[in-house]
Amino acid sequence: MSTVEFITTLFYEVDEQMRAIPKHPEAHLWPSEVVTLGLLHALKGVGNRAFHRWLTRDYRPLFPRLPERTRLFRLFKTHQDWTQVFLAAPTVLGVIDTYGIELIHPMREGRSPQQIGRKGLSNHRWIVGGKLCLLLNQWGLVVAWECATANVPDNTFQWLVPHPLLILGYSRFNFVRASSILNCQSTPRCLALVLSAQIPISAWSKGSSPMRRSVRH
Repeated sequence: MSTVEFITTLFYEVDEQMRAIPKHPEAHLWPSEVVTLGLLHALKGVGNRAFHRWLTRDYRPLFPRLPERTRLFRLFKTHQDWTQVFLAAPTVLGVIDTYGIELIHPMREGRSPQQIGRKGLSNHRWIVGGKLCLLLNQWGLVVAWECATANVPDNTFQWLVPHPLLILGYSRFNFVRASSILNCQSTPRCLALVLSAQIPISAWSKGSSPMRRSVRH
């Protein structure tokens, strides 16, 4: 598949999900075009200037009303809530976990006044960066997400869980909003249990604590 075919397919899939969002009378781009460009920027994995040069040089015919660079990235920031339409619906069963994103080595912490991340623990080691929290439904699709600096505790993200749900997660989440919690030693194996339905719901309801139960692997 060529890049043009990929961009066209991506735009079609995005546009199918965003038909209900109208275009502002004075806007140069349709909402689906803005989201498609934002996804391309994320997939390209380069800086703002390099992305805009690449897009203008090679694929300007696909986006004839492409705004200048700073205005385009202001659109990304202003309309980032449009991505909510692509989140999956929650199910009774789910999995939640956080992932550390290291931006710089801990030895370089504090050297730059423009440092973005903070120091925190991830996978039993110190990192300087951020933390991404994902809530998945029983099909492995993303229901909600949030990010913060690496020093933020995991229970900060408990508001992502709608009530009532049965969520698989680590004990450090310390949930109080979910109707029942299973604390797993291994999130990938917990996800496998959810997807394959190897644990009957009746077995989950047994235990001394209705809010926190452990699954031993």
